[in-house]
Amino acid sequence: MDDLKRRLTIAKPNIHMSVTPGWLTQSLHQAQTFLGNLVGGDDEAATRSLDGSRPLTAVELTEHPEFPHVNWKLQPNQAGKIDVAAGRGGPFKLAYEIHGHGPNKLIWIMGLGGFMKTWQRQTKDFGHLQADQYTCMIFDNRGMGESDKPFMLYTTSEMAADIVELLDHVGWKDERSVHVIGISMGGMIAQELGLQIPERICSLNLISTAPRIVRTLPYLENLRNRINLMIPKPLDGQLAKVKTDCYSAEWLIKPDETEFEVKPFPTNGDRFSAGELSKRLSPGAFTPRGFICQLYAVGFHHKSAEQLRELGDAVGRNRILVLHGTADGMIDFVHGKMLLEELGGEESGVTKSFHEGLGHVAPLEKRREFHKLIEDRVAATSALGKS
Repeated sequence: MDDLKRRLTIAKPNIHMSVTPGWLTQSLHQAQTFLGNLVGGDDEAATRSLDGSRPLTAVELTEHPEFPHVNWKLQPNQAGKIDVAAGRGGPFKLAYEIHGHGPNKLIWIMGLGGFMKTWQRQTKDFGHLQADQYTCMIFDNRGMGESDKPFMLYTTSEMAADIVELLDHVGWKDERSVHVIGISMGGMIAQELGLQIPERICSLNLISTAPRIVRTLPYLENLRNRINLMIPKPLDGQLAKVKTDCYSAEWLIKPDETEFEVKPFPTNGDRFSAGELSKRLSPGAFTPRGFICQLYAVGFHHKSAEQLRELGDAVGRNRILVLHGTADGMIDFVHGKMLLEELGGEESGVTKSFHEGLGHVAPLEKRREFHKLIEDRVAATSALGKS
């Protein structure tokens, strides 16, 4: 237990500036200055739910009987690592899994600092419970999880090019054959993917994302909180801040809604924290360098109104969904409205799915509704044929 408590204390990241590329050195210095100005607040207060109850601490989470089962053992039909980005700074390895064997091909693109395991609910719902209807591909973006973590400049366009190579490897090359679901940074990558291989995309589903970041206060506060994961600070306070940025307060304090192996966690918020904790206790999977490289890609993602019109023309506006919650504390709701408008709006055929009071992670917070929405999108866009 003493060893576990030691591991639960976040240490200062070992980033050697002497070997850091200039672009990243500047980004790190800016992040440090930003944190120096903005880090603060009452960690103890931040860990308390709206109803006054105290969430489980990091140590209590690891002692909970469900903690060993927080990541489900979903057996893939296919899994491996492939070399990508040869001639683009690589090659390096990208890890992936395929679940299911149905005719509808879905690729799920995760956001900043996320692992492919975070899609486990959708992997189970589509790739296992409906395995005869869907084939799901999940993967770790460069910089995270089981994929390599090259220390270089990441861009969302280069990360999309990684995906094109992955799709080529598994043979997902047919016209209008791939349904793309991207959340947050994954939605930014999905926009780039739509511009690179529009002819392959049957539906493009952009979840809680942005064409570019406008400097709203919620985003700046959140940027502080996410970078804050990398500095010495009480872990319980860090987990509390991340979950309040990602989810609505109402959902967090509800009893654990997720199926369990041994015993449910007290609340949805406790389960989320357990997943985050498990991620950080995975040796080498969640690193400061990988995180900051991905953060750079997010910060410099920029799609102009003209480029979004090009995206709509290339993919087809009736194949595009924009989903956002009004209570998103990670990427403010203004970005969802901007994305919808610059793609052409509902009147042009883009599907709008805006939700009052919803946080950043609709696939968890609205799991059943989200499942139905994606099912309907797959059916509707598949019916359009190859036009």
